[in-house]
Amino acid sequence: MKNLLITALLSGLSVTSYAQHEHHQMQADTTKPNHEMSHEGMNHEHHEGHPSMTHSYSLSLPMNRNGSGTGWQPDATPLYAWMKHQSKWMYMVHGSVFLRYTGQNINNPGKRGQASRLSAPNWVMGMAQRPVGKNGLFTASLMVSLDRLTEGGGGYPLLYQTGESWKGSPLIDRQHPHDLISGLTVGYTQRLSAKVDISGYVGYPGEPALGPVAFMHRFSSMNNPDATLSHHWQDATHITFGVATLGVRIGQVKLEGSSFTGREPNENRYNFDRPRFDSYSYRVSWNPSMHWSLQASRAYIHSPEGLHPEENVNRTTASVQHVIPAGKNSWVASTASWGYNQSGDHHNEHSALVESNWQHETWAVYGRYEFVQKSAEELVLPTSLIYNVNALSLGYNHQVAQMGKLWLVAGVQGTVFLQDKALNSLYGSTPLAGQVYLRLMPTRLKM
Repeated sequence: MKNLLITALLSGLSVTSYAQHEHHQMQADTTKPNHEMSHEGMNHEHHEGHPSMTHSYSLSLPMNRNGSGTGWQPDATPLYAWMKHQSKWMYMVHGSVFLRYTGQNINNPGKRGQASRLSAPNWVMGMAQRPVGKNGLFTASLMVSLDRLTEGGGGYPLLYQTGESWKGSPLIDRQHPHDLISGLTVGYTQRLSAKVDISGYVGYPGEPALGPVAFMHRFSSMNNPDATLSHHWQDATHITFGVATLGVRIGQVKLEGSSFTGREPNENRYNFDRPRFDSYSYRVSWNPSMHWSLQASRAYIHSPEGLHPEENVNRTTASVQHVIPAGKNSWVASTASWGYNQSGDHHNEHSALVESNWQHETWAVYGRYEFVQKSAEELVLPTSLIYNVNALSLGYNHQVAQMGKLWLVAGVQGTVFLQDKALNSLYGSTPLAGQVYLRLMPTRLKM
């Protein structure tokens, strides 16, 4: 049954790609680094009766700055997506489907976290926008994932990953599946001048103004099939059942505030959880040039874990993203991110991440280093200690086929874990993980 569902998902993406290719031939590179694309004052005039697609929450910014939720990426970020014009509407579809075999703690048989299996992490996101009058902009988005079908309720194996639950037990050494409806949002922006916008955003589910762009949407991590180990320290709120955000952009700086539901999604991945609006966050973002994007944010998150409803979390994050061309049809993208969870005397942990992706037209080399502090509670151990975990991943992939506007990419990735010696009796010494994969993704967007 799972194989049938995976096949159906891949086939659906191929059909969509072919239809988009037949409908609309794209002609110019959206990521060409010229002055017209870098800041305000860019030319967004209508062309042949069609509006140009802009940033989802500004008529004065390029769509390349779109991240996840209302977050920003550098303007130099290339886009891998399909786009279509229809009357005043502009549509965009992007996504990713991995079909891979992964093994965790492969050098320590019988130790904790040792697991191997076939899995298929996946997501597809559609966006639509249209101008409202001369200075208004309406945007809507829908993100879906078949993780619950392809990964099961317990998700896929990932050493030292923690967060959420399955059948009433905490998930340990596993990445939880995402909900079928992972995003359903609408937003409206009013341009007051070329340098000033005010915007409103509502999601059920959606993403509050907190943390960096979510890992699956960052160009620096687009090739890595695994979630980050720091996910629940930095960007786990990208699926929040109930969020409302107000923002103001002044030049290259944006200030935002959100009210949202603190509880993470429950074990039923097909329903819509009850909105609570019991938490809040605020974020400042700054793009000093087309190659850089910085953010700092803080949140009070009420009772995020259903298994520990008495615990609230104060989360602080900061991140820097950088994208620069590295030759013809080649880019290097990097992200450095830090997150800190404060949740009582015995539950205060840091996380740090550095990742890079050298993306060529037909191949990519990428890597990720993470440092995460995991409490005994997170790992379900009978102590009150905090344990340090380090993970270094390196990967390579290469395009093996192109079907219309769809790429088929083959890749390999390996990870080495370094942990506190106190964990060696459970996990063994220097655990290793590896995987081979095929990936379906849209080709680079030209318009």
